[in-house]
Amino acid sequence: MIRPHRFAALAVALVASAPLAAQQPAFTLEQALAAPFPDNLVAAATGGAVAWVFNANGARNIWVAAPPEYLGRPVTAYPDDDGQEIGDLAWTPDGKAIAYTRGGSANGRGEFPNPRSVTSGVKQEVWLVTVPGGTVRRLGEGNSPTISPKGDHVAFIQRGQVWWASLADTSPAEQLIHARGSASALRWSPDGGKLALVSNRGDHAFIAVYDVAGKTLRFLDPSLERDDDPVWSPDGARIAFTRAPPEPGRVPFTPRREAQPWSIRVAEVATGAGREIWKADLGAGSAFHDVVADQQLLWMAGDRIVFPWEKDGWTHLYAVPVTGGRATPLTPGEFEVEYVAASADRTTLYFNSNQGDIDRRHVWRVAAAGGAPAAVSSGAGIEWAPVPTADGKAVAFLRSDGRKPPRPAVQIGGGPARDLAPQAVPADFPEAALVEPQQVVFSAADGIPIHGQLFLPKGLRAGERRPAVIFFHGGSRRQMLLGWHYLYYYRNAYGLNQYLASRGYVVLSVNYRSGIGYGLNFREALHYGAQGASEFNDVMGAGVYLRTRADVDPAKIGLWGGSYGGYLTALGLARASDLFAAGVDLHGVHDWNTEIQNWVSEYDPAKQADVARVAFESSPIAAVNDWRSPVLLIHGDDDRNVQFSQSVELGAALRARGVQVEQLVFPDEIHDFLLHADWLRAYKAAVEFFQRKLGR
Repeated sequence: MIRPHRFAALAVALVASAPLAAQQPAFTLEQALAAPFPDNLVAAATGGAVAWVFNANGARNIWVAAPPEYLGRPVTAYPDDDGQEIGDLAWTPDGKAIAYTRGGSANGRGEFPNPRSVTSGVKQEVWLVTVPGGTVRRLGEGNSPTISPKGDHVAFIQRGQVWWASLADTSPAEQLIHARGSASALRWSPDGGKLALVSNRGDHAFIAVYDVAGKTLRFLDPSLERDDDPVWSPDGARIAFTRAPPEPGRVPFTPRREAQPWSIRVAEVATGAGREIWKADLGAGSAFHDVVADQQLLWMAGDRIVFPWEKDGWTHLYAVPVTGGRATPLTPGEFEVEYVAASADRTTLYFNSNQGDIDRRHVWRVAAAGGAPAAVSSGAGIEWAPVPTADGKAVAFLRSDGRKPPRPAVQIGGGPARDLAPQAVPADFPEAALVEPQQVVFSAADGIPIHGQLFLPKGLRAGERRPAVIFFHGGSRRQMLLGWHYLYYYRNAYGLNQYLASRGYVVLSVNYRSGIGYGLNFREALHYGAQGASEFNDVMGAGVYLRTRADVDPAKIGLWGGSYGGYLTALGLARASDLFAAGVDLHGVHDWNTEIQNWVSEYDPAKQADVARVAFESSPIAAVNDWRSPVLLIHGDDDRNVQFSQSVELGAALRARGVQVEQLVFPDEIHDFLLHADWLRAYKAAVEFFQRKLGR
């Protein structure tokens, strides 16, 4: 295990022998990751105010900005890097308070994330903070607060059951509904008299409606299938929802281009009777694929339901009349729609996509009634998470570019966008010292074109060969971009890639097959993951591409990545140690049969021998006898996504074969590290490891 005191000793030795450029990097890792990361951008139900969460070096707080100044300021004051997440922001109808969740969800043993190992324990709780006063009140244990349009109660989920708390007084929260199943997707009716929810029952799910006055629960159009995504009609008389047939025996991390078609139904709340208004075609789009939105179905003006569909092999928005009929495409073209939000008057949709700029994101708008989409943002930046304000005068969104970090912004009318909290970015943030990543497209080993981002170090002289590092994102449903990323995990990864470039490495970030951004068939690549590891073709293609570059030392190419990226790092080292000299594997998948059981508990390799055989052969552990390159394994032992045992077993297998294995373990840390300090420790360990194994 790499220990902090060994870092200090190694640092002294390295400084004594390193060249001047390595001794004096342009910036530190601390500076690269110091800008607060914004998330959970939401608009108030009235007026023009917006709120979001800033994660500043691990201290998470809610900020707000309101017209006309739109100058952001914090309304909570949590000071520490304590690993307690903040999310699920929900404004009260009058815009004078925000409900939110603090703390992470429990694991399968009922343990809440506690990366600082607080001996008194931690909980996941729902809170309320006043705006602008900042007075905080605890409402109860749970998550997913949903505030009644009346403004008198907030409903939330506690251990799968529905609870609520009064906003009119300080009486303790109480359980609202006692029911079988596990509740999710709470949705108040427009008048606040009823509460819709999804009742998950294992292999099926119902849409249920609770009547507050009558204290009754009605199930709408129940079936053998999985119903989800309820949305109320404006008059509160009907609910639209999705219905998807079950897929017994389906193995995750394998391609899914088709399924039994999903459908949209509308049910009468008074009677529970439902009818189908639309059904996906066979073939492309028959398997439901969601967008990033509070609701997958949007009940828009003119009684039109807007929904995502992959009919043409790309994720787009379509509209269908509530009375039924053909679906009308709203966003046609070879690009992917991602974040989606509706205007308060339900006439306009705001979304971000990679239209015309496949390795970036920009914000667009389109009328729900149809017509050509119009660009809200463009250029060399990246924009996402559009949120139209309730007064209809502005749209807020998050943005970044190759050098400027993620930050919230607002565009009023047709004017230029401006940042909501420019004062939050530290004065010593190294914007000027960063490099602009270059878009590159290279061939995988089987000839498929693969996109990547190339970070070339400054001061690279003609004929000079540098060590190189290849980065693989996780997911695998992710896409790295030509700038700071919109997800916290990959914001951090982008920062490390920039830091490695500042230390003199050539860095290549790879958008391998089974990732998003390039259409359904790329995402659902044949034989990917546990069905054949076809992404290894992309790993090899990236290695060959760098080996043939005149500025790369072909004997000094390393790999790094986390989660699915850790899987590909391990796969590259196991199958191609002659090409890849070293690797840093953060919480990677090493045996698919073990990982599949983490997501499908009933999966039994002994009962699916053919599937299990291919899954094992697609795993790094299957090629461990050919693994020779040194590796650094990094893992938190409360990982809920990739079992800690994956690293335990791989480490033991490699040590038994004489492979150099180093390790950095974080007790009580989860998959997406909650402590900023742990990100820094992990990344410093990775840099120090590469310095020893590759040079620089």
